[in-house]
Amino acid sequence: MRVVVRTVSELCITAGTVIVLFVVYVLFWTGVKADHVMDDQIARLEDRWSQSGTRPAPTPAPGAAASDPPAQKPYKSGEPFAIMYIPRLGFTWNKPVLEGTATGTLKKGLGHYAGTAQLGEKGNFSVAGHRRTYGDPFKNFPELRRGDAVVLTDGTTWFTYRIDKGPYKTVPTDVEVIDPVPEKSGYSRTGRYLTLTTCDPEWGHSHRLIVWAHLDSTQPVEAGKPEALRR
Repeated sequence: MRVVVRTVSELCITAGTVIVLFVVYVLFWTGVKADHVMDDQIARLEDRWSQSGTRPAPTPAPGAAASDPPAQKPYKSGEPFAIMYIPRLGFTWNKPVLEGTATGTLKKGLGHYAGTAQLGEKGNFSVAGHRRTYGDPFKNFPELRRGDAVVLTDGTTWFTYRIDKGPYKTVPTDVEVIDPVPEKSGYSRTGRYLTLTTCDPEWGHSHRLIVWAHLDSTQPVEAGKPEALRR
């Protein structure tokens, strides 16, 4: 009996140790790795932009109403093409945006839903991100409010979107949230929209949290940072 009790106790201790190590891996180590990977993606983008000798056609002056941006090349699957800033989530918060929402892609940053509009174009530029694990990019997603700025840059232009609705709770099967004119967004006609999505609850995926925004203004990077990033 003593041998049995001792064996069971040792197995429980071993199992407990494995569980603790797994929790540490999920909560801490994946975040450390993801932060390093995202920093690397941003560094790659900034290096690419600094090496590029091409510039798009002139963009509107700072604060001007958005108009048709220069034609963009198709984004490459799994590759970064923009950096997102959300002041509400902290002025040090910035994440790379990559093409696609595959599991491997979302480990490197935020993912652009393939088939939705490109940055600044008419339609719905839609982006997904993890709420927890892999750097917790959208950990504080519920704090977003109407009027908050979501700023992106592709290295040549700043795009400032303003949130109109959300966080709105829905289910994963409600794919209409990334339609060109999302039915429940409050928009009634074609425009230049942004949709952000993440999982809910915090450690689950039974639902989704959504925010919708419209393109408020654009300006060339040569003009400096947009007002939303200078406060």
